Amino acid sequence: MAELAEQTAKLALNDKAPAKAGKAKKGSGAPAPQIERPEFIEHRNRIFEELYQIQQDKVAKMPREPIVVTLPDGSTREGMSWETTPMDIANGISKSLAKRLVIAKVNGVLWDTLRPLEGNTNLELLDFETEEGKTVYWHSSAHVLGEACELHFGCHLCNGPPVENGFYYDISVPEEFGRAVSQTDYAPLEHLATKAIKEKQPFQRLELTKEDLLRMFGYNKYKVHLINDKVPDGTSTTVYRCGPLIDLCRGPHVPNTGNITAFAVMKNSASYFLGNPENDSLQRIYGISFPDKKMMAAHKLFLEEAAKRDHRKIGREQELFFFHEMSPGSAFFLPHGTRIYNTLMSFIREQYWQRGFEEVVSPNMFNVNLWKQSGHWDNYKDDMFDLEVEKEKFALKPMNCPGHCLMFGMRDRSYRELPIRFADFGVLHRNEASGALTGLTRVRRFQQDDAHIFCMQSQVKDEMRGALDFMSMVYGTFGFTFALKLSTRPEKFLGEIAVWDQAEQQLRESLDEFGAGWELNPGDGAFYGPKVDITIRDALGREFQCATIQLDFQLPERFHLQFRTGTADEMSGFQRPVIIHRAVLGSVERMIAILTENFAGKWPLWLSPRQVMVVPVTGVVYEYAEKVKQQLHEAGYFVDVDVSADTLNKKIRNAEIAQYNFICVVGAQEMEEGSVNVRCRDDVGTKAKGQTVPVTAFVQQMDVLKNAKSLESKLA
Repeated sequence: MAELAEQTAKLALNDKAPAKAGKAKKGSGAPAPQIERPEFIEHRNRIFEELYQIQQDKVAKMPREPIVVTLPDGSTREGMSWETTPMDIANGISKSLAKRLVIAKVNGVLWDTLRPLEGNTNLELLDFETEEGKTVYWHSSAHVLGEACELHFGCHLCNGPPVENGFYYDISVPEEFGRAVSQTDYAPLEHLATKAIKEKQPFQRLELTKEDLLRMFGYNKYKVHLINDKVPDGTSTTVYRCGPLIDLCRGPHVPNTGNITAFAVMKNSASYFLGNPENDSLQRIYGISFPDKKMMAAHKLFLEEAAKRDHRKIGREQELFFFHEMSPGSAFFLPHGTRIYNTLMSFIREQYWQRGFEEVVSPNMFNVNLWKQSGHWDNYKDDMFDLEVEKEKFALKPMNCPGHCLMFGMRDRSYRELPIRFADFGVLHRNEASGALTGLTRVRRFQQDDAHIFCMQSQVKDEMRGALDFMSMVYGTFGFTFALKLSTRPEKFLGEIAVWDQAEQQLRESLDEFGAGWELNPGDGAFYGPKVDITIRDALGREFQCATIQLDFQLPERFHLQFRTGTADEMSGFQRPVIIHRAVLGSVERMIAILTENFAGKWPLWLSPRQVMVVPVTGVVYEYAEKVKQQLHEAGYFVDVDVSADTLNKKIRNAEIAQYNFICVVGAQEMEEGSVNVRCRDDVGTKAKGQTVPVTAFVQQMDVLKNAKSLESKLA
């Protein structure tokens, strides 16, 4: 073992070689011919066959005893240990269930459906429609992609996990292949994957010692690194085989590759091993799969619609924002984009005024001692921008809470002052990896509708009720639906269990009274307190987590925050407040991205950066058109006038494409009457010929829509 470890330790992970995705060498427009079947495939298989037979012999010798299998509805089935499998139970219930079955859960642990049960069992049978079923299905599909990659490229595999919408595999393409991965490889990969699927290759599980793992994967420095890093000496883990592929994997998996009905390669990109730029450059290939071809067709239609709504595309077309290499990850908001930005913040400020929040302004830069006191430095320093000032280390703030703690603690506080609700739109900076930057959804510079509520334990329930109502009102205004989860005490936590129990009970009662329905997410709270996670759903059915409401017992301790309780005993007359962290929009930048795609650039009137376009019929009424513009501008609306040389129809069409909410056509008659002929973007009946109304009446009608924050721009 020592000799083998010494050999594998010499394998370097930073053999740099340029490998930019999709850039083929000159003259390599067609895919390179499939290279010879790599020898390492046979090497792996020989070791697998040898050790798999030993494992099967051990299983055959295990004592067979009657067992009881309990299903979620309380019903039971009889079985035999080391023989009966979850698939047997599913077949005993119904053939259709067995056909849909993706994975099982045995006593709370995910389990291969063809793996024998070892004793009395609480059994759950999961299909693709469950989150865990999807994860396993896409993990198994990643193995199929890995098999295709090895056969097509002769590559070494690295990581191949399931992700939110599918899966990917990172691979190291050998130099003899002649080029990086490109779209010309998609069809050959899909052909090999389809072949594997048709063969219905079983997923076979084998447990191996660390020594055997290193012997099996000694040819692949990436697997060797993972084995040495993740598998302690003297222990074991598992590999799975499907067809010629054998991969380091904890599993579990679908019964066989034939369970994968529809498979597609979606895109490719460059990556680094383990995400570290100091390591080798790799190629990442993404895929998607479904148990039904109709689901694949629907998914591709969804992607087409999502591409049309991409906020980066609309941002360019509507001149809302852009990015520049001189400041990566920091958006330049142009005038029309800034209108949306400011309107969102004004909307939240209105609510702050009504709901008793006090807006504060805190510094952008703090001495790192603040972050050490808050605990962020130990866990978050790699994501912070730091700099030296007069031989002291400072850092740009990535969040507002420590600064707000300083504000609370700047003088003695009384229970009569609580709750104190500090709100802060301060600029935040987080040092996101360059490869993670994605439009407005992941940036380095951003602002939040961040607020911290300092309250007594007895006030938590009321404050939670107010925070949930705040969130519901904002999301309802945008037309979003949402789901709530209560995340409770994790294994590692700060504070006393009794305090946690009380806080969790208060959150439960608040959620019950809120009446929207919620799920329990046990053990997923923050180490400093339980929290409520809110997931919104947009017009395409996509889910995003923006809002969060978190209880915090840690920061008051770390900053020695206290308030006078009003008791006579000076020694016991102080208590720690509870901090409630809350944000509704979350990052304003990210919310603008979500709203852009949700509305597909068709902004509702109250949020729109282009509300009215005035279109004069002839040059004779240019002066009147400018007068109308001024009237509407003074009423608080964003208005433009088209005095170009285009035809009337062309002007109207241009305004429609630009997504103006209203187009006001003015001619001699309108000038004489002091009126406008209004065409509403969201009212098809007015597009051919609008309705003529006095300018003052038009303003009044728009005011009604704007004040109601209506999602449709239709006049009464």
